[in-house]
Amino acid sequence: MRKILTVLAALASLSLTNCGYNAIQQNDESVKSGWSEVVNQYQRRADLVPNLVNSVKGFAQQEKDVLLGVTNARAKVGSVQVTPDVLNDPAALQKFQAAQSELTSALSRLLVVTENYPQLKSDQLFRDLVAQLEGTENRIAVARNRYIKAVQDYNVGIRTFPNNLTAMVFGYKEKANFTVENEKSISTAPKVDFNVPATPAPTPAAPSTTPAPAK
Repeated sequence: MRKILTVLAALASLSLTNCGYNAIQQNDESVKSGWSEVVNQYQRRADLVPNLVNSVKGFAQQEKDVLLGVTNARAKVGSVQVTPDVLNDPAALQKFQAAQSELTSALSRLLVVTENYPQLKSDQLFRDLVAQLEGTENRIAVARNRYIKAVQDYNVGIRTFPNNLTAMVFGYKEKANFTVENEKSISTAPKVDFNVPATPAPTPAAPSTTPAPAK
């Protein structure tokens, strides 16, 4: 009896392998893992925002609109519910993407403003925070690209014969992916340039060619 059960289990395993079930499971787990890393890196960036805002506020309190914009953008990011359902909901993923894009833009405006405050740019805490932000942006780009690739592999897998039949039987559907819209702004890390451009020398006035009035 035990041998019969072993043989049946082996045949079932072979059948699932040939029909693509195991491949679908592997791709599905890759998508989940990739998404977790994306969320982790975006959260890392969000955690840097309060310290960065406070650092700038210490030197540039008058930039209230910019500081408020970053704070509000971070709050909007936090209000987006990041659940596993996002992977199967294009609208939810688009909302998540839009919130992250808004925070990216707000951070870019903040860093542009800091160019007007040499003392702030020379502050070690501020420089450390910016370095962490830039490193996080790079990690976000890597994590997002891996997620995009994982979703592509999964979606292609469940649309390819005979996997598509297995996907139909077990109810596996295509997963949402990052859209082209706003992708450029999300994938572009905020730029920081601590080199203050030299002020161009004034152009000398051209000599007057108007003849002097006769006396």
